[in-house]
Amino acid sequence: MIKKLAMVLFLVLALLVSAGCAAGKEEGAAGKEDPAAKAEPQDITIMLDWVPNTNHTGLYVALDKGWYKEEGLNAKIVEPTEGGTTQLVATGKAQFGVSYQEDVTLARSSDVPVVSIAAVIQHNTSGFASKQETGITRPKDMEGKRYGGWGSPTEEAMIKAVVEGDGGDFSKVKIFNIGTSDFFTAIDRDIDFAWIYYGWTGIEAEQRGIDLNFLELRKLDPALDYYTPVLITGEKLAAENPELVKKFMRATSKGYVYAAQHPDETAQILLKYAPESDKKLVLASQKYLSPRYQDDAPRWGEQKGEVWERYARWMYERKLLPKMIDTDKAYTNEFLPEK
Repeated sequence: MIKKLAMVLFLVLALLVSAGCAAGKEEGAAGKEDPAAKAEPQDITIMLDWVPNTNHTGLYVALDKGWYKEEGLNAKIVEPTEGGTTQLVATGKAQFGVSYQEDVTLARSSDVPVVSIAAVIQHNTSGFASKQETGITRPKDMEGKRYGGWGSPTEEAMIKAVVEGDGGDFSKVKIFNIGTSDFFTAIDRDIDFAWIYYGWTGIEAEQRGIDLNFLELRKLDPALDYYTPVLITGEKLAAENPELVKKFMRATSKGYVYAAQHPDETAQILLKYAPESDKKLVLASQKYLSPRYQDDAPRWGEQKGEVWERYARWMYERKLLPKMIDTDKAYTNEFLPEK
């Protein structure tokens, strides 16, 4: 009887110890749970500067490949709204945006707190384009010709600088504001030359069989080899939540590096998110632009102080800025991932 009672007590004690150990393990596992696993993805808005195009491919690649999600970001890419991308990023209505050096420089000179965090393309691919029969093969040839633009003071200053730099008379250039009119319609009917991005409109001209004379800005004046486009964020966000900016840049950098190496595949990704785009144009534009994302830079996105200083000085000397900016505060490379 005593032996039976001892056996029962032993079994009861063993069960209690086993239950206690199991509970302890569960508590220990719960205590070691990764806090990051509980964290909700952080919503971010990325505002474009225009409709989706090959300047933006890296953003869509990072979204499609899940690289923003890997960084704990729930990213939404939107087209620009009334108010302008730079202003909306500065006020925090969008965390990140696509802009260009000219706009950031103008914003900084008016104390708008935005900062460029990456150069999408290393060298300016824009310039003045005209049909070959127009005969504009150098800036001096713009005398007596009709320029169609969007009414920016920078346009006139740009044309004046290159025409006079080539010994021409700027007063003989006829300047018209054509707004967002189609380039191809305008040069057939209303104007002789316009300012275009070769990676999009120039490629489309090739596909249409239209021979263009193209004067690259960066070859006309070193100061005009500025960064366009760039990625921007607000000064406040960069100062208060630098880790968020680093996460965004890690994913975005992967997107652009991948796009540089896989133009055909990433063109298809862009078309997935912008199905209204011309497929043939997107594929050709991507092949043109992919090697130009990083180009001669040590890593994608890197910006040089002399590029910012040279262009800001160029703008200031032509009275396009109310005051000279501190270019060291206009851009930063600190959020770029290491190579």
